Amino acid sequence: MLKGIGAGAVASAVAGSQGMAQSTAMAGEDSAVFELREYHALPGKLDDLLARFRDHTDALFKRHGLQSIAYWTPLDEPLKGKTLFYILKHPSREAAVANWAAFHDDPEWKQVSAASEANGKLVEKIESTYMKRTDFSPKL
Repeated sequence: MLKGIGAGAVASAVAGSQGMAQSTAMAGEDSAVFELREYHALPGKLDDLLARFRDHTDALFKRHGLQSIAYWTPLDEPLKGKTLFYILKHPSREAAVANWAAFHDDPEWKQVSAASEANGKLVEKIESTYMKRTDFSPKL
């Protein structure tokens, strides 16, 4: 799934320079889940997709409890120029399901989505993987 950037690169980018893992880093976050999403844009549509996220989607995510961790675009082929990766943090898997449902039902999202696709669909395929942090993960 992560051809071109590698899972280790994503994990390192998320961890950043946050420091060494401590057992207390996981306190209160045992039920938190992270969602890795991969959007495969249609040819020539990545810039439009990035604009939609930058100008609208991220703010709508916040409104619906979808916490953005970071967004990435690959530097290498074959994914360069046509893929967006991002990670969301959810309090639980159940919260993720509820928050996504609320997001998709939001009238503003429906309007933004329709307007951004006035000249054609932006995304060919979306992949989603839910993950939990390991006990040795650095604090985010």
